[in-house]
Amino acid sequence: MLFAQISRIPTKGSSTGIIQQNDNNDPLNAREVSSTNIKKFERPPVEDYKIISIARDTTHVDTTLNIKKDYKFNYLRKDRYGLLPFANTGQTNNTLIYNFNNRRTTPGYIAQARHFAYMEVEDINYYHLPTPLTELFYRSAFEQGQQLDAFFTLNIHPRLNMSIAYKGVRSLGKYQNALTSSGNFRFAGSYRTKNDRYHIKAHWVAQDLLNQENGGLTEQGIEQFNSGEGDFSDRSRLPVNFEDAENILDGTRIYVNHHYNLVQKKDSLKDYSLRVGHIFNSENKFYTYRQDAANAIFGDAFSQTSFSDRTDHEETYNEINAVYEDKKLGQLKFQANALYYDYGYNAVLIQDADGDGVSERVPNRLQGTNIAVGGAYKNRIGGFDIEGEAQVNVVGDFDGYNIYGEAGYSIADDKRFSVSILSNARQASFNHLLFQSNYLNYNWSNQDNYATVKTNTLAAQLDAKSLVNLEASASTIKDYAYFGLGEDGLVASRQSGEAVNHLKISANRDIKFGKFNLDLTATYQNVTGAEGVLNVPDVVGRGSFYFTDRLFKKALFLQTGITANYFTKYNLNGYDPTLAEFYVQSTEELGNFPLLDFFINMKVRQTRIFIKAEHFNSSFTGSDFYSAPGYPYRDFNIRFGIVWNFFL
Repeated sequence: MLFAQISRIPTKGSSTGIIQQNDNNDPLNAREVSSTNIKKFERPPVEDYKIISIARDTTHVDTTLNIKKDYKFNYLRKDRYGLLPFANTGQTNNTLIYNFNNRRTTPGYIAQARHFAYMEVEDINYYHLPTPLTELFYRSAFEQGQQLDAFFTLNIHPRLNMSIAYKGVRSLGKYQNALTSSGNFRFAGSYRTKNDRYHIKAHWVAQDLLNQENGGLTEQGIEQFNSGEGDFSDRSRLPVNFEDAENILDGTRIYVNHHYNLVQKKDSLKDYSLRVGHIFNSENKFYTYRQDAANAIFGDAFSQTSFSDRTDHEETYNEINAVYEDKKLGQLKFQANALYYDYGYNAVLIQDADGDGVSERVPNRLQGTNIAVGGAYKNRIGGFDIEGEAQVNVVGDFDGYNIYGEAGYSIADDKRFSVSILSNARQASFNHLLFQSNYLNYNWSNQDNYATVKTNTLAAQLDAKSLVNLEASASTIKDYAYFGLGEDGLVASRQSGEAVNHLKISANRDIKFGKFNLDLTATYQNVTGAEGVLNVPDVVGRGSFYFTDRLFKKALFLQTGITANYFTKYNLNGYDPTLAEFYVQSTEELGNFPLLDFFINMKVRQTRIFIKAEHFNSSFTGSDFYSAPGYPYRDFNIRFGIVWNFFL
């Protein structure tokens, strides 16, 4: 600790009454201070606080309060339209609206039910700021827990930015053995050299998502829940299938994306540029399901006592690319990449699966390297924005390709129309190809007999806020891989031999009546082709009717109203905790119940306060609300939260 003091002695004739010593021996070389020497610091406009995505799209920090902010004030911090959350914060979400726009050319990840809150490469942003920025997010949870997301970033130098953040959640929940505990730590940075030739963006992320699992309510518990009797309003009294299991998804990622400008656009005489780049992404994940005793609802087991099933998944991705940009030709990119994957278990399994004395061998490892080449193009031609990319696997065990094209046209300042086409082929996710478990039925090896999943999607979009926002897509999926129930009632991996056709149309309109607002969104879906493979509700809708005004001499901005969510009844997907995956079922229809939330949101300066009465109609519109068969949706509950930005 260091302490220093300067004597300031008032003298006659001083305009300020304060004089500083002006001694040559004084290192401060002090001088007389007047009010004209002091300039009050003014914070730069919020538009100067830039947010840069990994795709190089730039936005700025937004401290406003609108209905979109209310939709994103949740555990995921994303708009959950089309998702149906489970009862406890930090649990998974059932999917109501499907999007077939994945461009990956290699098998997908495991434990998809845990990945809703898992932060991917595109979820990490980079910043450029005039002053340090802090954001604090807090929200109450369900019984003995809280949710906090703390973020801090600063420009150490005008060309060097660093950020650090941690999102932590812990919530006990209303039901037995439903605790959630998760953490997402992020550290990111970006830098560019003084001559602007070299640019780098990098991050390190560590994540662990733990959920206790209870297998849902028993048949008796479902009857008691459906009865709506007050004796069972304490949900901890309802019997669940087991109280001794948990699963966890843990992951660590190192990501580096950097490039060097060989040729720069320096003036009007040189309207082209050339850069070479490299992307490195190393990610290690493991998924574990632990249980103290085997349960008969999953079938027979090797061990009847405490066991732990662990699946390891490691991927290392390297890409080299070259990007040429010309004022007339546009932007042209060539790239080649290599993906090393190592997925599997510690031991080979040999079992008599059918009880006929014939041994079946389930390998323990999928390991290898896939090499792909591709390119991309982007340009503006005659008012049309053209974008396209293509990639094909040329070396490795997994066949795959991806072709994407998009064309957009701005009709007016606030109206834009675009169409796109996607053709993708890749193997089913790793846990479809290989899986091992203590439960006998959850052991399979399909890499030799599963065909490549082929998806073709045609989509169109109209953005016209003053009229209506429209989206439409038509997808055809051949050799669709999914989890479903067998004749024994147990979950297993399956692949459809018949094509699945999916049609989706969505519309959104925000209508204003003075200080009153009505925001409406509706989606229609239809599935044809193979039956019992992909189940979707015909209609999903959300509407918010709310009032906004400024109070207390415009110091406080108020937003209050009601949000209603609804989806038609259909065979809602079931949830399997051993796989952390959803499966198709055709015996129980759920849905056709309204979910009403009342909210009061306020903004004071950069502070936004959120108060919400969730599902306040739960006590008078019936007790048939479920997020999945055996897993009830949330009861009425009052939640409080805050988002606070500090500009230092």
